Amino acid sequence: MPSTPPTLAHSPIDGSDPGISAAAAAAPDPPALWQIHRVPGPLLSTAIHAGHALRGEVAGLLALPEDQRLREEDPYTDDFLPTTGSRILVHRSRFEVDLNRPRDGAVYRGPDDAWGLDLWPGGELGDDLVEGSLELYDAFYRDLRHALEERVERWGGVALFDVHSYNHRREGPHAPAADPEGNPDVNIGTGNIDRQRWAPVVEALMAELRRRRVLGRPLDVRENVRFRGGHLSRWTAAEFPATVCPLAIEFKKIFMDEWSGRPDPGAVAEIRAALAAAVPAVLAALGQVVGTRGPA
Repeated sequence: MPSTPPTLAHSPIDGSDPGISAAAAAAPDPPALWQIHRVPGPLLSTAIHAGHALRGEVAGLLALPEDQRLREEDPYTDDFLPTTGSRILVHRSRFEVDLNRPRDGAVYRGPDDAWGLDLWPGGELGDDLVEGSLELYDAFYRDLRHALEERVERWGGVALFDVHSYNHRREGPHAPAADPEGNPDVNIGTGNIDRQRWAPVVEALMAELRRRRVLGRPLDVRENVRFRGGHLSRWTAAEFPATVCPLAIEFKKIFMDEWSGRPDPGAVAEIRAALAAAVPAVLAALGQVVGTRGPA
């Protein structure tokens, strides 16, 4: 695998959890696709686009420059996940397999799948490499199903934080940022869930996040402005409609320079604290809806 410049390799800022270091991203054998950190309770959080590593045969073919790849990933979002609940940390890049798309579109075969970017010599990825990536996709969703079933059985319901980030300086590093009117600091995607059933959970999360300050000002938190939720929340809502509330939480990249890849450690810490502070209210609301219980 090509060596990864240290400024582009992502590792957790506070060193508290395993992540992708420069050495790991450059290793011949990349890290496992994901890790599950289990904590008792009905909260499960994911950061499925935080990973940057690629398996060797994919890395050897990918023509996309390192900095462009990082720009379309969600670095540091795994640092946001509350440690009071279980977490799934995904270490591989979405350019190997995108876990937030339906299976038939989870591997970017050409520019039409990836924002017009030229990814592969000859224009498209071969079928053999696609199948290898889809095996990882299938294994992830098997593990996610098991993790959710296990928690539903124990606690009666689950709040799923599906955490992402999005770019707001597409025009260039020195160009004006996108208009805040259409680009909130936090976009809560609820387009895939039964909004009426899960209203107490959604509203608890939004209310708690709005009480928090990041970079010296209150967070602008709105619903379904930029994103309504991707495949992970859609799949979860279809498979567990009455017991799991998947919340697609998209943070605008105010916590980093999206062109250089450098984080603002203070902003990352403030966002982490904001999500952590929302957990008690979210779990209380979950209990109102599904009657969560203690472990058997």
